[in-house]
Amino acid sequence: MPDSVLVVGAAAAGLGVAEALRRKDYSGQLTILGAEPHVPYDRPPLSKQVLAGDWEPDRIRLRTQEVLDGLKAQFILGDPAVSLDVSSHVVRTACGRTLTADAIVIATGLKPRMLPGGGDLSGVHVLRTLNDALGLRAALQAGLTTDARVVVVGDGVLGAEITATARSMGLNVTMTGPQPRPLDMQFGPMVSGMLADLHTENGVTLRLGTGVDRITGAGGAVTGVRLSDGEVIPADLVVVAVGAAPETSWLEGSGLTLDNGVVCDASCRAAEGIYAAGDVARWHHETLGTTLRLENRTNASEQAGAVADAILGSSAPFVPVPYMWTDQHGVKIQVHGTLHPDAEVTIADGDPSVVNEQGKRRFVARFRHEGRVTGVLGWNMPKQTIQRRREILADLSPA
Repeated sequence: MPDSVLVVGAAAAGLGVAEALRRKDYSGQLTILGAEPHVPYDRPPLSKQVLAGDWEPDRIRLRTQEVLDGLKAQFILGDPAVSLDVSSHVVRTACGRTLTADAIVIATGLKPRMLPGGGDLSGVHVLRTLNDALGLRAALQAGLTTDARVVVVGDGVLGAEITATARSMGLNVTMTGPQPRPLDMQFGPMVSGMLADLHTENGVTLRLGTGVDRITGAGGAVTGVRLSDGEVIPADLVVVAVGAAPETSWLEGSGLTLDNGVVCDASCRAAEGIYAAGDVARWHHETLGTTLRLENRTNASEQAGAVADAILGSSAPFVPVPYMWTDQHGVKIQVHGTLHPDAEVTIADGDPSVVNEQGKRRFVARFRHEGRVTGVLGWNMPKQTIQRRREILADLSPA
């Protein structure tokens, strides 16, 4: 058992590792290094409740100060890691600190991608951190008084959630992206078609099926986005949600294998005494027979527990059933397992064509691929969706 553990990353995955170690009676030295100045907070509400102004930052704190103090850990916040020496287990930080530990956990998450032309223009936003969310919220609230034209560049989960939130605030919102429908590659044509209808019914303008080349501006301020077909969509405020890359730039030259994340074995080990957890970790899923990197809150928490076990000597593989959820325009969508793009989709519960007395559709779709149930998707049916998860477990076997 290591005498000291350094966790690089103070979000859900990093905090989860620390908590799991203490729950498992680890009594050694524990240090948590965070790039942001804030105590650990929850990210999913940033694009919804925080952005809408319904919640203030204190509400998304993952733990009270009393609970954090109870971890008996040293928190170093607001000082990002800039390098790692794998052989000596030394981490150096932007402020000049040199930290070392017997075991190091990499939990540095993601860094948002930006589009050409947008880096120096006012009115262009990304959403990853609490400060990002508060800045965007202030801009959206100001836009209400000027009838601002908001363009969200991104047709994935984050882009769709930001679009729904901005529209709920009363703003004029256009969603752009290369997919024919929101989340088309993740959900398939049936569900993504319903999602497109949901956004349209709630007043969103969809300009999908064409990529965005760059952001345009004049006088230092954004003026619009130029699509790959040459059309320019005017904008007073642009939110870029075109995905994010694993935050591994500080690991260049470390000796670790970096390939769409920190590459790990089945127990989330990247090297001797080095582990990865959360959005940044790409590990071998033994049951599925492939490498995975999952960008969601549930995986961050589950993987944190697996990494804690590995630090304490376990060699058990981490083999979760992937899970994600999204809330848009009052609809809760939950996904268990993997939704293959060429899967056979059938309705297991409910009826997507029926609108109930509350004006909502409710159903669970079953995704079958190569003779196995690989995933289920629930639309406003959380209880039935979790029950259908058992079908994935029944069919799950090594590829």
